[in-house]
Amino acid sequence: MTGLRHLALRVAGVIAATLLAGVAGAQTNGAPKPDAAILAKGEYLARAGDCIACHTAPEGRTFAGGRPMPTPFGTLFTSNITPDPETGIGRWTADQFYQMMHTGRSPDGGLLYPAMPFGSYTKVTRADSDAIYAFLMSVPAIRQPNRPHDLKFPYNNRQLILGWRTLFFREGEFKPDPSQSAEWNRGAYLVEGLGHCGMCHTPINALGGNTESQAFQGGLIPMQNWYAPSLTSNREAGVGDWTIEEISDLLRTGVSKRGAVYGPMAEVTYNSLQYLTAEDTRAMAVYLKSLGQETPPPAVSSVPGSESSLLLSLGKTVYDQHCAACHGAQGQGKPPHYPPLADNQSIQMSSAVNAIRMVLNGGYPPGTAGNPRPYGMPPFAQTLSDNEVAAVVTYIRTSWGNRGAAVAAAEANQLRSAPLD
Repeated sequence: MTGLRHLALRVAGVIAATLLAGVAGAQTNGAPKPDAAILAKGEYLARAGDCIACHTAPEGRTFAGGRPMPTPFGTLFTSNITPDPETGIGRWTADQFYQMMHTGRSPDGGLLYPAMPFGSYTKVTRADSDAIYAFLMSVPAIRQPNRPHDLKFPYNNRQLILGWRTLFFREGEFKPDPSQSAEWNRGAYLVEGLGHCGMCHTPINALGGNTESQAFQGGLIPMQNWYAPSLTSNREAGVGDWTIEEISDLLRTGVSKRGAVYGPMAEVTYNSLQYLTAEDTRAMAVYLKSLGQETPPPAVSSVPGSESSLLLSLGKTVYDQHCAACHGAQGQGKPPHYPPLADNQSIQMSSAVNAIRMVLNGGYPPGTAGNPRPYGMPPFAQTLSDNEVAAVVTYIRTSWGNRGAAVAAAEANQLRSAPLD
């Protein structure tokens, strides 16, 4: 699921800053005002789609855009989606809004850059799109011109998006699977559509796209240096052996008996998931649990030869001094406030990026209604050397039955300069 989550992502929901106001098809002034139920539904769905995360700049006005979105191809700036008629979407019709959501094209036919997750939003139903449109038309109009993108050549040629769309975009509303329950289908609709979870949890290739065959298999989020774990592999974040309640708790509150969310996922929970109903997070949990695949345990990893005893000895010393008080001498933790490290899938993933970043930078789960005073982890970047960081992460990844691989000091050094959000 606020830093730059799918930003590049997930880091998530960017309508190209070049969407022009003043397009044809202005709303009729005499159009009836939507009733309160439609507006409430639209607000709820906008939360589910996490629109605020991308379309609100730090210290900026809500939905007025202007947030910089670094990508490997340059910087995109999110657009103003308030109902201002000159700089926002105030002259758009519901039909034009649905066209943008469904086809990835602005009202004048212009192609949106795929940082706007229209590949997911195309699954959104017309009724839900209309409700979101009604809600956005009810928020305060803010006059704030959109900033032009700063993209490298040749990516500033918008016609190249046609090739990208041919390779990676499949237009079409969500179709329920008749062989599955209504709850499962609701969860699939939220995860695959409005939630656009695949923006982060599916590997992104050099062209900035992903393929359906690799859906939810995890990958490094470009420009953020956070790893979005696989939702299918039970060796990573696959939740096949979690209970529905544990998954739902994690989504809605940011913590559960099995772990806590940090980094970009904490932002998703804070801005979006905590506002969903218990029924909807349960539906998402049902769907996510079904994605889990039986995964044989990896071979027991070994720390390189003569360095092993020295590395693990140093790692244990660092752990006992700085970590054991909260996470337990045997990595058992004190759930839900201090996550267990023993038999923790996120510790044992093939990528050690997240574990290294947590040791270096620390962090907090999001403050939510279900967890209003989260317990955090202090940063150790100023306390531990690269060798000590590598040693303690290696110790955690290979102790108490954990089967992760060793970490090199160079990996810790590289991540010291990674952006914090």
